[in-house]
Amino acid sequence: METSLRYTCNSKSLKIHAKEKLPVNSKTHLQLHGELDTGTGAPSYFCAMLRHFFPEALTGLAVGLHYDKRQKLRCLVRGKKEFPVRTDRLVTFNVKGRCDFDQDFNQKNPKGAAEFAWNIKDFKEDQDVRIKVGYEMFEKVPYMQIRENNWTLNANMKGKWNLRFDL
Repeated sequence: METSLRYTCNSKSLKIHAKEKLPVNSKTHLQLHGELDTGTGAPSYFCAMLRHFFPEALTGLAVGLHYDKRQKLRCLVRGKKEFPVRTDRLVTFNVKGRCDFDQDFNQKNPKGAAEFAWNIKDFKEDQDVRIKVGYEMFEKVPYMQIRENNWTLNANMKGKWNLRFDL
């Protein structure tokens, strides 16, 4: 099980996030993840999704159910397509999207982004770094991510940010 601590500027509370991936076959897995808000002591959300990867096309698709305390039960569909910029795939251009649907199949919270990702292996000894710079099309906002082994910092040009530490 993958576990992380997350702090978001919006909520100003520390959250414990857990994720488990259960293999279905070599290209498909069931992903279960949820979050506990330490400020309230209550779960923030729970999600179960079936994810399928098409390695020959560098593409992934997922469908699932998401439950949270505010918007209740939603269906979700998401996908990502990777375009290598270099033959070693350390620099890629990614296009990704996500759409949620409520119980009546009304569209909620569409997201779509285009981003460049640069993976730097052994930036320092035993330290890998990933830098992402992108543009979220529905919110119309540029964003960036810096990830170093266990630490991730996400920020956008509207002043939103979050910090994650993988345990």
